[in-house]
Amino acid sequence: MTRVALVTGGTRGIGAAICKALLEAGHKVAASYAGNDEAAAKFQAETGIPVFKWDVGDYDACAEGIARVEADLGPIDILVNNAGITRDGFFHKMTKQQWSDVIRTNLDSLFNMTRPVIEGMRARSFGRIIVISSINGQKGQMGQVNYSAAKAGDIGFVKALAQENANKGITVNAITPGYIGTDMVAAMPEEALKRVVAGIPVGRLGKPEEIAAMVVFLASEHGSFATGATFAVNGGQYMA
Repeated sequence: MTRVALVTGGTRGIGAAICKALLEAGHKVAASYAGNDEAAAKFQAETGIPVFKWDVGDYDACAEGIARVEADLGPIDILVNNAGITRDGFFHKMTKQQWSDVIRTNLDSLFNMTRPVIEGMRARSFGRIIVISSINGQKGQMGQVNYSAAKAGDIGFVKALAQENANKGITVNAITPGYIGTDMVAAMPEEALKRVVAGIPVGRLGKPEEIAAMVVFLASEHGSFATGATFAVNGGQYMA
C-alpha cells in the first residue's frame, strides 16, 4: 500500500538512501534538508523526490514545513527522523554552543517533527515513526559527549512513545547505525579509518542502503509487530 513518507536530512548520505528505498517500495516520499541547496537540488533532479528546506531544531519551522508537505503529498504516514549533526570536542573544552547545537538538532527535533504528525496518525490508526540514532548512543564515544547524550535520548524517546501509541496502530522504533560509508566517514584520515574498520567484526564499513533496508521493513505492514525496539546495524562492533 502506498503511504506518504517524510525523511529529515533526506538529501544526502543515509537519508538519501532511505528516501530512494522508500520510493522504490512504492511510497510517496518527501525529503527535508537544512542548508546545502546545491546537494538538495541535485538530489531532487536525480530522484524526482520533492525537497523542502527547514531547520528541524525550530518547532514552528517544522510545523510549517510539515503542513507544506501534507498539502502537496497528503497526510504523513511514515516519519523518519534522520537529521543529525556533530560538534565534536572533549567535554572539558566543549562550549555551550557545541552542546546546544547538537541537542537541538539531534534530540529536540524529535519533538519538533513528531508532535505535528502524531495526532493525525492516531486519528487514522496508522503510523510509522523511525528514529536514526547511533551506536554511540549505546556505547558512548570519546569527544562526543553531546552527540552520545542526544542519541541515547533518541532511544528513550522511542521506548516511551511506542508504549503510548501501540494500541493506535503506530509503531516507533530506533535504528543505531555503526560506521557507514558516507562522505563524512570517507573523509576521515586514512589511518583513523583503518583503525575503525579493524574494530568492526565483519571487516568493513556499512552501506547506507543497509540502513535504508531496515527502514523499509519497519515502515511496512510486515513491521507492525516491532515497536519500542532498537535495531543495531553495526557489523557487530557493539553488541548490546
